[in-house]
Amino acid sequence: MRVIEPDLSVAKGWFAGPWDSDLDISVGYANAAINEPHFHRRMTEIYFFARGEATMLIDGRELRFKEKPCVIIDPGEVHTFLSCSADHYHFVIQTPGLQDEEAKSDKVLVEVKC
Repeated sequence: MRVIEPDLSVAKGWFAGPWDSDLDISVGYANAAINEPHFHRRMTEIYFFARGEATMLIDGRELRFKEKPCVIIDPGEVHTFLSCSADHYHFVIQTPGLQDEEAKSDKVLVEVKC
């Protein structure tokens, strides 16, 4: 068993992934909205909103999430966080869990026009 505490001094981070386990997923967290529009070529991302509120832009749709819902973002769907409440906290699962250059090349930054 491994118990991992998040480093709340940073906006986001990772609990576990293929770099330190046999998992085919990556498990992360964030306590801030990071506006970086992008999509993934292969990865599916599953967000669980644990606390507070957040506004995301997903394939051109602005969506507001409060505590408890989940959103699944499929490969190819452009997404970003636009804002969040001061008490915001979410978890993210990425599958497949990629690492190093494979993870970097899977993420494609895009320009979103408002």
